[in-house]
Amino acid sequence: MRKRERENPCGICGHYHKFEEGEVCGICGHRMIAGSDVLAATAVHVSAFASEILPGFLYLGSYDNASRAELLKSQGISCILNVVPACQNLYKNSFTYHCLQYDQTLPFDDAIQFLEQCEKDSARVLVHCMSGKSRSPAIVMAYLMKTKGWKLAQSYQWVKEHRPSVELNQVVYQQLQEFEHKIFGSIENSGTGMPSLSFGFSRPNDTAATPPVFNNSVRASIFTPPSSDAPSQEFTFGAVQTPKNTPDDISMDGS
Repeated sequence: MRKRERENPCGICGHYHKFEEGEVCGICGHRMIAGSDVLAATAVHVSAFASEILPGFLYLGSYDNASRAELLKSQGISCILNVVPACQNLYKNSFTYHCLQYDQTLPFDDAIQFLEQCEKDSARVLVHCMSGKSRSPAIVMAYLMKTKGWKLAQSYQWVKEHRPSVELNQVVYQQLQEFEHKIFGSIENSGTGMPSLSFGFSRPNDTAATPPVFNNSVRASIFTPPSSDAPSQEFTFGAVQTPKNTPDDISMDGS
C-alpha cells in the first residue's frame, strides 16, 4: 500500500486498508457497507481508539488500545498508566509508563499522583487495564473524585457517558465507595441495596446522580467501543473470532 494510503488508519479497527472503498480488512475482517441498517451496525460498532474522558488530557482504554502505538500517537498520547501489574509495557522508548503494583486493592493515591504529574506537564495520558471495563475506569473515577470534587455517582456517570462499555464489578465498586468516604466523609447510596443505572446521564454539576448496576459476567472485547460522541459508521464483519476471556470483569481475587 502506498504511503499516502497509510496516513489515515481505519477509525474502526485501526488497520490500514481501503475501508472507504468497501475493501475487507485482511486482519479483522470488517468492511464498510452501504445500507440503512444503522442500528444493527451500531450494535457491533467498535473502535481501536482510546476513549477521551477529559479533552486533551485523560484517555481510557484496554490493552488492545495500549498496543496500538501509531493510534496513540495520533491522539497525542505520550504517557501510559498501566493498571495491570502483569501486563507488559510494549513501547518503553516511545511512551512514559507507570505500572501500578498491588495485590487486591487498587492503589488510587499512587495512580492519582502520576495523573496529576501528567496534567502538570500538559501530557496526554492513557489509563488502561485488559478490557478497559472495570479497573482502569475505577482509577479514572477516583481521579475525578479527588481532583474535581465529584462524588462517585457523578464520576461514574461521566465516565460511562464517554465510554459506554464500562462495567464495574462489585469488588472494585466497593473500593471506590471506600475511597469516596475517605475523601468526602460520606457515601452516596440509594439505600435500597444494589443501585440501578439510569441512562439519562447527569452532568457532574447536576443534583441527581444514580450509581451503577454491576455486571460480573466474564466478557471481553477485541476492540474498544467508541465514545458516545463518535460519528456512527456502518460495516459488516467478514471474519468473526471468539474473544478470549480477560480478567478485567472478574473479581479482584482473580485478577
